[in-house]
Amino acid sequence: MKIHKGRLIDHLHLRVTRLADSRRFYSACLGALGLSIGRDTDTYFTFDELFVSEADGTPVSRVHLAFQASSEAKVAAFHRAALDAGGADNGKPGPRAYHPGYYAAYAFDPDGNNIEAVFHGPMMRSADSIVFTPPRSVTPCP
Repeated sequence: MKIHKGRLIDHLHLRVTRLADSRRFYSACLGALGLSIGRDTDTYFTFDELFVSEADGTPVSRVHLAFQASSEAKVAAFHRAALDAGGADNGKPGPRAYHPGYYAAYAFDPDGNNIEAVFHGPMMRSADSIVFTPPRSVTPCP
């Protein structure tokens, strides 16, 4: 069985009520997965393809978002960190019946988004990441 991930989403934009609360939540639970914040400004922050900004009068996002974890231990660390950072439990770490080896945990972020960490079991990745390199004639965005 082959499972292809990372080919559909370019980025995901969450609009949140309180940016500071979301920054603390995502820094904690994604830090438990070994990720660090990318760009961080007064109006938004990023983690790879995740872009988070304040709603500022627009509707707050309501999504289910699953992050890849490299082990069952990382799933458990994600769940602990999410709860410690103000998230609410929405499913303790454990196996799920989606496919053999699927191990996940769920938490609600400060705005009620359903956030998941999932380990797909002992599978080989075809690549660690996709790297985009602009041609020399294009000036990258700041």
